[in-house]
Amino acid sequence: MRRPRWLAAGVMPLAVALVITGCSSGDEGGEEPGAGGGDPAKNESVEITVFGTEPERPLVPGDTSETGGGKVVDALFTGLMDYDPVSGEPREANAESFELTAPDEYTVKLKKDWTFHDGTPVTADSYINAWNYTAYGPNAQQHASFFAQIQGFDDVFTPDPDGVDGPQLPAKPKTDKLSGLTKVNDHEFKIKFTEPHAVFKVKTGYAAYMPMPDSFFADPEAWKKNPVGNGSFKYVARVPDQELQIERFEEYKGSDKPKVKKVKFVFTDSDAAYADVKGNQLDFLDTVPPQAIAGNVWESDLPGRAKAYPVMAVQAISFPLYDPKFQSVDFRHAVSMAIDREQVTKTIYEGNREPLTGYAMDLVPGYEPGACGEYCEYNPEEAKRLFDKSGYTGPIQITSNADGGHKEWIEAVCGQIEKALETECTFEPVQAFGQIRDAINARQMTQIYRSGWLADYPLVENFLNPIYRTGGSSNDNDYSNPEVDAKLAAADSAETEEDAFRLYHEAEELIAKDMPAIPLWNTPSISAWSERLTNVRLTPKRELDLSYVEVK
Repeated sequence: MRRPRWLAAGVMPLAVALVITGCSSGDEGGEEPGAGGGDPAKNESVEITVFGTEPERPLVPGDTSETGGGKVVDALFTGLMDYDPVSGEPREANAESFELTAPDEYTVKLKKDWTFHDGTPVTADSYINAWNYTAYGPNAQQHASFFAQIQGFDDVFTPDPDGVDGPQLPAKPKTDKLSGLTKVNDHEFKIKFTEPHAVFKVKTGYAAYMPMPDSFFADPEAWKKNPVGNGSFKYVARVPDQELQIERFEEYKGSDKPKVKKVKFVFTDSDAAYADVKGNQLDFLDTVPPQAIAGNVWESDLPGRAKAYPVMAVQAISFPLYDPKFQSVDFRHAVSMAIDREQVTKTIYEGNREPLTGYAMDLVPGYEPGACGEYCEYNPEEAKRLFDKSGYTGPIQITSNADGGHKEWIEAVCGQIEKALETECTFEPVQAFGQIRDAINARQMTQIYRSGWLADYPLVENFLNPIYRTGGSSNDNDYSNPEVDAKLAAADSAETEEDAFRLYHEAEELIAKDMPAIPLWNTPSISAWSERLTNVRLTPKRELDLSYVEVK
């Protein structure tokens, strides 16, 4: 990621922190730190219910890259770092100290007496073994690429020579151990990089870097049936496609210990969840559906029980580039320029969204507007010219899960595309989010698809490397451009924050010229809660702050 002097830059800048905290201060939700107001007896016994989506995969942190599973993983695990629930600022969690001891090396010391939910200790080996497991290519973990800058990565991970769907298998790696990870003692280890990577520290609050207990390595399949973490909540039970229950871990050593005893994630569609919150049958919904945003209905439906929060999230639509019909960059630019983002955000979202001008957004350090340039500007005449030039034939189809409140805006976008390009455009819904993810992971998408992104940590880098770098953990379109890769690599190892930010912006500009995905708008969240909750607040990662919420 970047430069020795960027340790301070890894912290969210004051201006950004003020933007977030300014929208998270107290009101009837009881959000002022230390506001209190909860009933201790109820918090010790009552379960709260939270809207969620069915996790795509078993809850292995190194293999969980979507928000449904991510919410649960964040509750079950605590890493070296975590992020302030109001400002998003990185802070030490399981790490006692995390020091840059050389331009290309970190030394980590762990807090002692931390345990996993099964009572076994969290040690340096818990991190080293987990990171080696995730990075090792044959384990096929989605977050393997997050370890690419650590010394020895090329020896544990070998690329697939003909892509995910090709008949050739990757060569067996030379070893299953990253040479850059060195244990000093049970509570100290070193991380050596191939190049300076100063803001690695900021990233380690993300799921990819969580520690794992010995029980996982002894029998991964058994562990998946009963996940064991080290976080503030422990796993209780799961009913597939319905719900997942967790309970407060009483021996948790972190400073963010929850007040509520139990949490149940309820898997349903957003429209049903909204009705349940209104009727006090569901305690928390992170984002109200478009039906509640139109006319700002949520304000009258839920007086004192809903609020708009800025979060680190963007909306986009993506092209599966492995499908030959999406190979023309003229076609991709034409679709983008046929979309009137301003009109959609005003008519569908009542002005609660802002059009994007690049692939990141203004709540993260390093963001600079304008990277997308003319390609993100509404220009129906140029769009039609490029569309005709592209030679694309057949209808345009855009797909998304039907349970996420996306029908309205996709139909509006399709109407604009149809009018500008004079070709049929339809919304093709899929019943559940998991079906979409299965097709994406199998590289079987044949339609343009919704591809929103919620940042894992507060850095512009997180909107670029995982999605647009060759082999990135969330590079679902198989996009690859050596020039982009080189630019991102240069930004990662830049000596100053100014150089890093400039290079990331230049990489964004290169990505826009290829347009593997179309940036649309930011996605702040209007959250809603039941009458029995107090001290409600949404984190910049669009999660209910489970350490703070209480029952009245």
